[in-house]
Amino acid sequence: MGIRALLSQPLAQYIVNQQRKWIANSIQVQHDWMQKLVQTSIKTKFGQDHFLRDVKNYEDFKEAVPIHDYEDLKDYIALIKDGASDILWPGKPLYFAKTSGTTSGTKYIPITHDSISNHIDSARNAILNYVHETKKSAFLDKKLIFLSGSPVLTDTGGVLTGRLSGISNHHVPAYLKSNQLPSYDTNCIEDWETKLEKIIDETLGQPLSLISGIPPWVQMYFDRIIARTGRPIKDVFPDFSLFIYGGVNFEPYRAKLTESIGRPIDSIELYPASEGFIAYQDAQNEQGMLLLLNTGIFYEFIPVESYFDEKPKRLSIGEVETGKNYALVINSNAGLWGYSIGDTVKFVSTDPYRIIVTGRIKHFISAFGEHVIGEEIEKALLYAMERHPEVEVTEFTVAPMVSPKQGGLPYHEWLIEFAQAPINMDQFSADLDRRLTELNVYYQDLITGNILRPLVLRPLRPHSFIDYMRSKGKLGGQNKVPRLANDRIIADELSRIGSIQ
Repeated sequence: MGIRALLSQPLAQYIVNQQRKWIANSIQVQHDWMQKLVQTSIKTKFGQDHFLRDVKNYEDFKEAVPIHDYEDLKDYIALIKDGASDILWPGKPLYFAKTSGTTSGTKYIPITHDSISNHIDSARNAILNYVHETKKSAFLDKKLIFLSGSPVLTDTGGVLTGRLSGISNHHVPAYLKSNQLPSYDTNCIEDWETKLEKIIDETLGQPLSLISGIPPWVQMYFDRIIARTGRPIKDVFPDFSLFIYGGVNFEPYRAKLTESIGRPIDSIELYPASEGFIAYQDAQNEQGMLLLLNTGIFYEFIPVESYFDEKPKRLSIGEVETGKNYALVINSNAGLWGYSIGDTVKFVSTDPYRIIVTGRIKHFISAFGEHVIGEEIEKALLYAMERHPEVEVTEFTVAPMVSPKQGGLPYHEWLIEFAQAPINMDQFSADLDRRLTELNVYYQDLITGNILRPLVLRPLRPHSFIDYMRSKGKLGGQNKVPRLANDRIIADELSRIGSIQ
């Protein structure tokens, strides 16, 4: 056993012991973080504008700090970009994580000296939880690959700026640098396909044990390797034993990735965002991810049914229930206040607090009042795939067809790129539709009431989603296509690009 593997065992034990302490006091830990964030920020511009000095408890906090999105904080961010200090958090941010928004254009999310550990330590601790639980650590002595954005940073008002994954690349612990792949120069390549070929050049023949990345881009990496070598991944990388992923639900990709690898493999799910590292999978045999309650974030939860109310209901951690969908709101030592990150989560456990990500608060289909959400779409697809085990899905999205050109009732259109199509496409579509009616009573009412016809499945040609992302300049990295939308902007373009003649 090498030195990294050997030393990881006692470190993993220490981290898990510390974790158990805050888990046992989750509600108090969150209260303490609220108080600390408020007290630290009283003299900032945001603190003065919102009278944080008067906040004594959570009720005061809700009165003082409104729910924000990026647009609401944009004026504060603009001051920081102009070089000002003490705006949202004392001093100036250490970084801006640059990310694209659907309505705000490019977003600049602050990462401070105080909040950087939330991103870096949480990623480390996810791996150490796995080491502690499984006693497997030999993979740490071999090569580790992180498919990420470019680490090249620019300057914005004296603040280093780049993609979150690129920023994180600068904080990989020294003891892992020597076995990290790809090389820094390769990571700096902006064009994803050029970068991918270079990554393959550098990784073939290496004792690769861990791969981390978003599933569709990891699948693209695997496809290119298999095309080049003619062998499954298990033969190309016999030491490969752990896959770390985040950003999208893994289940629709599992069958295809497992087939590409050639055998089942352990995995760790992460929930990282530019706004903060929210949760990670702490147990291999438990559902959901452990919500990180002691890393500088005070969380709030809005029941999705009240999210768009003039004064939505806001709950702290001690008030949540399992099985309900909440919009996730964070207040953090990065200087984000009442910040709705746009995700919806559901608690699967409150002892400890574990969550699953169920979708995006603004990503839904409700063209006819059905309010179908991402979780329901994914569950319906998994149900159909279980009934048709030959099916492998590369990527998919769903959109309403309000006025079909051929006439007739409107419908939901499912655009799916199959790696392996169903033997019986009509039955697969029927199974999808039946499961969705079981999951969403409003959708069922629209079908039975002849307001909607059953869904229509449109198979897309191979590489349709890759070609779409390439056309938008978003190929690779942390980019992903929304699972569903209430309009046809993406669907119409995908239909054009992916049409099967």
